[in-house]
Amino acid sequence: MATLTTTQTLPSLLGGVVIIGGTIIGAGMFSLPVVMSGAWFFWSMAALVFTWFCMLHSGLMILEANLNYRIGSSFDTITKDLLGKGWNIVNGISIAFVLYILTYAYISASGSILHHTFAEMSLNVPARAAGFAFALLVAFVVWLSTKAVSRMTAIVLGAKVITFFLTFGSLLGHVTPTTLFNVAESHASYTPYLLMTLPFCLASFGYHGNVPSLMKYYGKDPRTIVKCLIYGTLLALALYSVWLLGTMGNIPRPEFIGIAQKGGNIDVLVQALSGVLNSRSLDLLLVVFSNFAVASSFLGVTLGLFDYLADLFGLDDSAMGRFKTALLTFVPPIVGGLLWPNGFLYAIGYAGLAATIWAAIVPALLARKSRERFGSPKFRVWGGKPMIALILVFGVGNAVIHILSSFNLLPVYQ
Repeated sequence: MATLTTTQTLPSLLGGVVIIGGTIIGAGMFSLPVVMSGAWFFWSMAALVFTWFCMLHSGLMILEANLNYRIGSSFDTITKDLLGKGWNIVNGISIAFVLYILTYAYISASGSILHHTFAEMSLNVPARAAGFAFALLVAFVVWLSTKAVSRMTAIVLGAKVITFFLTFGSLLGHVTPTTLFNVAESHASYTPYLLMTLPFCLASFGYHGNVPSLMKYYGKDPRTIVKCLIYGTLLALALYSVWLLGTMGNIPRPEFIGIAQKGGNIDVLVQALSGVLNSRSLDLLLVVFSNFAVASSFLGVTLGLFDYLADLFGLDDSAMGRFKTALLTFVPPIVGGLLWPNGFLYAIGYAGLAATIWAAIVPALLARKSRERFGSPKFRVWGGKPMIALILVFGVGNAVIHILSSFNLLPVYQ
């Protein structure tokens, strides 16, 4: 007699890795070569690896705390229960601030790269107007439905992946060791500029809001989720390394001073690469990739902000409810983009400042409180109290560094 057996298909590991990697990798990567030009390639790689280590473990600490709650419990729920209402308010404000400041950053970035794109076609479209029009287009897509955003994001992500490999394959082929090792500056100093890179590194490894989503996806399976976090963050680290190699191996270090003085926006960096490489096809690939990178980041961040504000203000999913949420989501950053069109670098830096709260300080506090209350029966991040202390110091240190930098108390490569 035959026995019929059925097996439940488990979600693939690749799906979770893509969720984490896709969340981390965005248009913010364009800020890295500019802000890291003072420390240059090898010290910048050390800063990236250290930040990756700390941000991976802070994400694992959220997972440790999250496993003690029912599937579907949000970051907000866990923070309120373990740390109290005060910390939950601080955490919520920091999340909203990061999402708003990143929305503004991507309006600024979209304006600059679209201005550059139209200039390639001999059309003079001001960056302010281009950013405003693109923001309205994204606002319309977000207002339509989450499904519309999902479909648009899938198309843009696919195009971004294809152009990424084409672009970076070409970039690496043009790398020159003399440029990468900065042979032209025999007595150059790098370490004084290392500290100011850390807040930008932190802002480039943000994925922590996705940890509860992975638990919905995989259930209470810490082994699989840990692998997703490790491989997803390693994927981002690898791509950032290739990006730094491709830019710092082609653009001489002194030229980054001029890029930063022009605001450090995406179009300026793309122009600098185009001027050095003198390749029409690579220039076109860079422009196309830049547009898709900005579009995918813009869609993802604005959808997150849209959903957060709808939940915060209790706005329904009707056409009018979504319209009100869209106004709250897009009007403040659009006004910022019109008034300050070249604030991309500053915005990414301030995002790093606010992200220290919910991506480093709060996760460490959650892990400590969770162990006191539950004892970590399902999963515990290795390293004990010293690891919690390291993540706390990392978070507070990043905040202090950004504040010192804002008051011009840290060396600037210029």
